[in-house]
Amino acid sequence: MLDKNELTYVQSHLDFWDKLTPTQRRIVENNIVKAAYSDGYNLYSSDNECRGVILVKQGGLRVYILSEDGREVTLYRLSPGDICILSASCVLKNITFDVHIDVEGHTELYILKIDVFSKLCEDNVYVENFAYKNAIDRFSDVMWAMEQILFMSFDKRLAIFLLDEMAKSNSSVLNITQEQIAKYIGSAREVVSRMLKIFQADGILKQSRGVIHILDKEKLRRLV
Repeated sequence: MLDKNELTYVQSHLDFWDKLTPTQRRIVENNIVKAAYSDGYNLYSSDNECRGVILVKQGGLRVYILSEDGREVTLYRLSPGDICILSASCVLKNITFDVHIDVEGHTELYILKIDVFSKLCEDNVYVENFAYKNAIDRFSDVMWAMEQILFMSFDKRLAIFLLDEMAKSNSSVLNITQEQIAKYIGSAREVVSRMLKIFQADGILKQSRGVIHILDKEKLRRLV
Protein backbone atom coordinates (compact mmCIF):
# COMPACT_ATOMS: atom_id res chain seq x y z
CA MET A 1 0.00 0.00 0.00
CA LEU A 2 1.19 3.53 -0.76
CA ASP A 3 2.24 5.87 2.03
CA LYS A 4 0.24 8.96 2.97
CA ASN A 5 2.11 11.38 0.67
CA GLU A 6 1.82 9.01 -2.28
CA LEU A 7 -1.90 8.54 -1.71
CA THR A 8 -2.37 12.31 -1.52
CA TYR A 9 -0.60 12.68 -4.87
CA VAL A 10 -2.80 10.01 -6.46
CA GLN A 11 -6.01 11.43 -5.02
CA SER A 12 -5.20 14.93 -6.29
CA HIS A 13 -4.93 13.63 -9.86
CA LEU A 14 -8.08 11.48 -9.92
CA ASP A 15 -10.89 13.89 -10.73
CA PHE A 16 -13.49 11.38 -9.62
CA TRP A 17 -12.02 10.85 -6.13
CA ASP A 18 -14.58 13.04 -4.35
CA LYS A 19 -17.37 11.08 -6.05
CA LEU A 20 -16.26 7.71 -4.69
CA THR A 21 -17.95 6.08 -1.74
CA PRO A 22 -15.81 5.37 1.35
CA THR A 23 -15.73 1.69 0.36
CA GLN A 24 -14.63 2.50 -3.19
CA ARG A 25 -11.87 4.75 -1.87
CA ARG A 26 -10.52 1.96 0.31
CA ILE A 27 -10.59 -0.42 -2.65
CA VAL A 28 -8.58 2.04 -4.77
CA GLU A 29 -6.07 2.64 -1.98
CA ASN A 30 -5.53 -1.11 -1.57
CA ASN A 31 -5.17 -1.81 -5.30
CA ILE A 32 -2.93 0.92 -6.63
CA VAL A 33 0.75 0.08 -6.89
CA LYS A 34 3.94 2.01 -7.54
CA ALA A 35 6.33 0.79 -10.23
CA ALA A 36 9.60 1.99 -11.76
CA TYR A 37 10.86 1.32 -15.28
CA SER A 38 13.98 2.08 -17.29
CA ASP A 39 14.21 4.06 -20.53
CA GLY A 40 12.88 2.20 -23.58
CA TYR A 41 10.83 -0.39 -21.69
CA ASN A 42 7.70 -1.40 -23.61
CA LEU A 43 4.98 -0.90 -21.03
CA TYR A 44 2.01 -1.78 -23.20
CA SER A 45 1.01 -2.93 -26.66
CA SER A 46 -2.31 -4.04 -28.10
CA ASP A 47 -1.10 -7.66 -28.02
CA ASN A 48 -0.81 -7.52 -24.23
CA GLU A 49 -3.50 -7.58 -21.58
CA CYS A 50 -4.72 -4.25 -20.22
CA ARG A 51 -2.31 -2.86 -17.62
CA GLY A 52 -4.74 -0.60 -15.81
CA VAL A 53 -4.94 3.16 -15.35
CA ILE A 54 -1.50 4.74 -15.18
CA LEU A 55 -0.52 7.98 -13.43
CA VAL A 56 2.94 9.32 -14.23
CA LYS A 57 4.90 10.39 -11.14
CA GLN A 58 8.34 10.90 -12.67
CA GLY A 59 9.78 10.56 -16.17
CA GLY A 60 7.45 10.09 -19.11
CA LEU A 61 5.66 7.81 -21.55
CA ARG A 62 5.45 7.83 -25.34
CA VAL A 63 2.30 6.55 -27.03
CA TYR A 64 2.78 5.53 -30.65
CA ILE A 65 1.54 3.35 -33.51
CA LEU A 66 3.51 1.19 -35.93
CA SER A 67 3.13 1.42 -39.69
CA GLU A 68 3.12 -1.71 -41.85
CA ASP A 69 6.81 -1.18 -42.63
CA GLY A 70 7.65 -0.91 -38.93
CA ARG A 71 7.97 2.88 -38.75
CA GLU A 72 6.98 4.38 -35.40
CA VAL A 73 4.56 7.32 -35.40
CA THR A 74 4.33 9.12 -32.06
CA LEU A 75 0.78 10.15 -31.18
CA TYR A 76 1.51 11.97 -27.92
CA ARG A 77 3.74 11.93 -24.86
CA LEU A 78 2.83 11.93 -21.17
CA SER A 79 4.63 13.85 -18.43
CA PRO A 80 4.46 13.81 -14.60
CA GLY A 81 0.87 14.33 -13.47
CA ASP A 82 -0.62 12.93 -16.69
CA ILE A 83 -2.92 9.92 -16.72
CA CYS A 84 -2.87 7.18 -19.34
CA ILE A 85 -6.24 5.59 -19.95
CA LEU A 86 -5.39 3.70 -23.17
CA SER A 87 -3.49 1.15 -21.07
CA ALA A 88 -6.96 0.31 -19.69
CA SER A 89 -8.78 0.59 -23.02
CA CYS A 90 -10.41 -2.83 -22.61
CA VAL A 91 -12.94 -1.20 -20.27
CA LEU A 92 -13.90 1.41 -22.89
CA LYS A 93 -16.74 -0.04 -24.93
CA ASN A 94 -16.61 0.62 -28.69
CA ILE A 95 -13.24 2.39 -28.41
CA THR A 96 -10.24 0.48 -29.73
CA PHE A 97 -6.73 1.88 -30.05
CA ASP A 98 -3.97 -0.30 -31.49
CA VAL A 99 -1.13 1.51 -29.73
CA HIS A 100 2.20 0.91 -28.04
CA ILE A 101 3.45 2.68 -24.91
CA ASP A 102 7.16 3.01 -24.16
CA VAL A 103 8.95 4.47 -21.15
CA GLU A 104 11.08 7.61 -21.60
CA GLY A 105 13.97 7.95 -19.16
CA HIS A 106 13.79 6.58 -15.62
CA THR A 107 10.07 6.60 -14.92
CA GLU A 108 7.95 6.07 -11.82
CA LEU A 109 4.27 5.27 -12.17
CA TYR A 110 1.20 4.56 -10.09
CA ILE A 111 -0.97 1.83 -11.61
CA LEU A 112 -4.58 1.13 -10.64
CA LYS A 113 -5.33 -2.52 -11.38
CA ILE A 114 -7.57 -3.09 -14.38
CA ASP A 115 -10.14 -5.30 -12.64
CA VAL A 116 -10.65 -2.66 -9.95
CA PHE A 117 -10.97 0.16 -12.46
CA SER A 118 -13.39 -1.88 -14.58
CA LYS A 119 -15.64 -2.48 -11.56
CA LEU A 120 -15.51 1.21 -10.63
CA CYS A 121 -16.62 2.14 -14.15
CA GLU A 122 -19.56 -0.24 -13.86
CA ASP A 123 -20.64 1.01 -10.44
CA ASN A 124 -19.82 4.73 -10.57
CA VAL A 125 -20.86 6.93 -13.48
CA TYR A 126 -18.30 9.60 -12.53
CA VAL A 127 -15.46 7.12 -13.01
CA GLU A 128 -16.89 6.02 -16.35
CA ASN A 129 -17.23 9.65 -17.46
CA PHE A 130 -13.64 10.30 -16.39
CA ALA A 131 -12.43 7.38 -18.52
CA TYR A 132 -14.24 8.50 -21.67
CA LYS A 133 -13.32 12.16 -21.22
CA ASN A 134 -9.66 11.27 -20.88
CA ALA A 135 -9.85 9.07 -23.99
CA ILE A 136 -11.54 11.86 -25.98
CA ASP A 137 -8.95 14.40 -24.85
CA ARG A 138 -6.16 12.09 -26.03
CA PHE A 139 -7.97 11.52 -29.31
CA SER A 140 -7.60 15.27 -29.89
CA ASP A 141 -3.84 14.82 -29.45
CA VAL A 142 -3.93 11.98 -31.97
CA MET A 143 -5.79 14.15 -34.49
CA TRP A 144 -3.20 16.91 -34.04
CA ALA A 145 -0.39 14.42 -34.68
CA MET A 146 -2.11 13.11 -37.80
CA GLU A 147 -2.78 16.65 -39.04
CA GLN A 148 0.91 17.48 -38.77
CA ILE A 149 1.96 14.36 -40.66
CA LEU A 150 -0.63 14.71 -43.42
CA PHE A 151 -0.83 18.45 -44.00
CA MET A 152 2.24 20.24 -42.63
CA SER A 153 5.55 20.68 -44.40
CA PHE A 154 8.40 18.83 -42.74
CA ASP A 155 10.38 21.95 -41.85
CA LYS A 156 7.34 23.29 -39.99
CA ARG A 157 6.80 20.00 -38.15
CA LEU A 158 10.43 19.88 -37.09
CA ALA A 159 10.37 23.52 -35.97
CA ILE A 160 7.24 22.90 -33.85
CA PHE A 161 8.88 19.87 -32.27
CA LEU A 162 12.09 21.70 -31.40
CA LEU A 163 10.17 24.63 -29.92
CA ASP A 164 8.04 22.24 -27.83
CA GLU A 165 11.17 20.48 -26.57
CA MET A 166 12.71 23.83 -25.60
CA ALA A 167 9.56 24.74 -23.67
CA LYS A 168 9.48 21.38 -21.86
CA SER A 169 13.14 21.46 -20.87
CA ASN A 170 13.28 25.25 -20.38
CA SER A 171 16.59 25.18 -22.23
CA SER A 172 18.01 25.97 -25.66
CA VAL A 173 20.25 22.91 -25.39
CA LEU A 174 18.38 19.72 -26.30
CA ASN A 175 19.86 16.33 -25.45
CA ILE A 176 18.26 14.32 -28.21
CA THR A 177 19.40 12.22 -31.16
CA GLN A 178 18.24 12.34 -34.76
CA GLU A 179 16.79 8.86 -34.37
CA GLN A 180 14.71 9.96 -31.38
CA ILE A 181 13.39 12.97 -33.28
CA ALA A 182 12.43 10.72 -36.19
CA LYS A 183 10.42 8.49 -33.84
CA TYR A 184 8.69 11.42 -32.20
CA ILE A 185 7.55 13.09 -35.41
CA GLY A 186 6.98 9.99 -37.53
CA SER A 187 9.72 10.34 -40.10
CA ALA A 188 12.97 8.73 -41.22
CA ARG A 189 16.28 9.58 -39.57
CA GLU A 190 17.76 10.53 -42.94
CA VAL A 191 15.00 13.10 -43.51
CA VAL A 192 15.55 14.57 -40.05
CA SER A 193 19.30 14.71 -40.65
CA ARG A 194 18.90 16.62 -43.93
CA MET A 195 16.53 19.19 -42.43
CA LEU A 196 18.71 19.73 -39.37
CA LYS A 197 21.64 20.41 -41.69
CA ILE A 198 19.54 23.02 -43.50
CA PHE A 199 18.59 24.61 -40.16
CA GLN A 200 22.25 24.62 -39.19
CA ALA A 201 23.28 26.26 -42.47
CA ASP A 202 20.63 28.94 -41.83
CA GLY A 203 22.14 29.66 -38.41
CA ILE A 204 19.10 28.37 -36.50
CA LEU A 205 20.96 25.69 -34.59
CA LYS A 206 24.23 23.88 -34.10
CA GLN A 207 24.58 20.12 -33.83
CA SER A 208 26.94 17.89 -31.93
CA ARG A 209 26.65 14.19 -31.11
CA GLY A 210 23.30 13.67 -29.35
CA VAL A 211 22.91 17.40 -28.67
CA ILE A 212 21.18 20.26 -30.51
CA HIS A 213 21.97 23.86 -29.56
CA ILE A 214 19.23 26.29 -30.62
CA LEU A 215 20.99 29.52 -31.65
CA ASP A 216 18.13 31.59 -33.11
CA LYS A 217 14.76 30.90 -31.49
CA GLU A 218 13.01 33.72 -33.37
CA LYS A 219 14.10 32.41 -36.76
CA LEU A 220 12.86 28.97 -35.71
CA ARG A 221 9.51 30.46 -34.70
CA ARG A 222 9.12 32.13 -38.09
CA LEU A 223 9.10 28.69 -39.71
CA VAL A 224 5.94 27.92 -37.75
